[in-house]
Amino acid sequence: MAGPPASTLEPVTADRPPSVLREVSFLRLWAGSTASGLATWAMPFILGLAVLHSAITPTALGLVLAVRTVGFLIAVPVGGVLADRWSRRSVVLWSSLAAAVATPVLAMALGRSVALMAVAGAVIGAGQGACRPAFQALTAEVVRPGRRQQANAAMTLAVRVTTLAGPALAALLATVLDVPTLLLGSGVLWLAAALLPPRGNPAPAPAPAGAGRPGFTAEFADGVREARRHPWFLGGLVALAAVIATGYSATGVVLPMVSRDRYGTEAVLATAVTAYTAGALLGALLISRWRPRSRGWAALAALACYGFAPLSLWIPGPVALVVVAYVVAGVGIELFNVPWFTAIQREVEPRRLARVSSLDFMVSYGLAPVGLALIAPAVDAFGPGPVLGLCTLVCFLVPAGAALVPTARHFSRGGARPAPEAAG
Repeated sequence: MAGPPASTLEPVTADRPPSVLREVSFLRLWAGSTASGLATWAMPFILGLAVLHSAITPTALGLVLAVRTVGFLIAVPVGGVLADRWSRRSVVLWSSLAAAVATPVLAMALGRSVALMAVAGAVIGAGQGACRPAFQALTAEVVRPGRRQQANAAMTLAVRVTTLAGPALAALLATVLDVPTLLLGSGVLWLAAALLPPRGNPAPAPAPAGAGRPGFTAEFADGVREARRHPWFLGGLVALAAVIATGYSATGVVLPMVSRDRYGTEAVLATAVTAYTAGALLGALLISRWRPRSRGWAALAALACYGFAPLSLWIPGPVALVVVAYVVAGVGIELFNVPWFTAIQREVEPRRLARVSSLDFMVSYGLAPVGLALIAPAVDAFGPGPVLGLCTLVCFLVPAGAALVPTARHFSRGGARPAPEAAG
């Protein structure tokens, strides 16, 4: 008898349960997460407008964004431990409120005190970092296991839509609103992120009270031990870190140079970035319904597709080649992200979920600045060709190596294919 198909694209039928988008609790969570994502994106863009209006200097902008990143990276593991120790909803509430309170301080200090701007930026970054693992764990509490891939796809779809449409909207608002008012608007978004998400059920088991409660370091180490129980997670995290440190960095550093020097116009830069976002949007739509038989292998193969981005910059060709490569990279990154988040929510022990998610965010976001810092000197020393060639090989080969890790085929420690999820 013939086996099951390699993958399924499941139709919505009358006997399927209603879409997760019809569940009020998920809609509240989705709205809160989307608000936090939009506020996170808005801050550097609005501060960039402040530079254009000569309200702050480029040096001040760089300092504020740098301390925001530092605050984010420090708060991610703290947020992971707190979200596993206490209510995930409470961590989302207080971390988002911290960002909401710091945003008007940033607006008030704009052009007056760089030091106060830096402090406010660090607090906003800390709020962003603490709420990320809490949102991931709260999704697992609010959404039933069979609906999480669709829920994660809806989350990332909202991020891509706001990234695609956000710059035009912000530029339009900037014609009638000044920069401090736009910053206050991002503070309102943080307030929405704090108040909208529902309380999860069940809540994580509380830690022992008093002297019996382990310290922060011990609890974080417990999360690391949980991560080590899942070889697929470690292999996938190495692959993700490698792609971010090379492919993303090539996009950030080399793409503007190629756009200017090879094609003679900055329009290629804007077109490629837009193509990537559009591809990611398409990938999120596809993965909301697609269920590959070997989910882990399919996700890692999709992650490797980011290698087409540096490859298109390495090999001279028409602009259309660059655009197509960035569309493919965008599709691939979401075909990886959604199954990856879903697998973490499914496989990790629930009481340690936020800590393991914090490891994911720490490595992903932490290595991005390192790659950006190293790529530019490498290009100066060896030229763009060898650097892009190395980035391309890393993006293709490291995910392929991760696919050889035990349990990577299905992103499941048991090694078996997980039960199918509803696609309705």
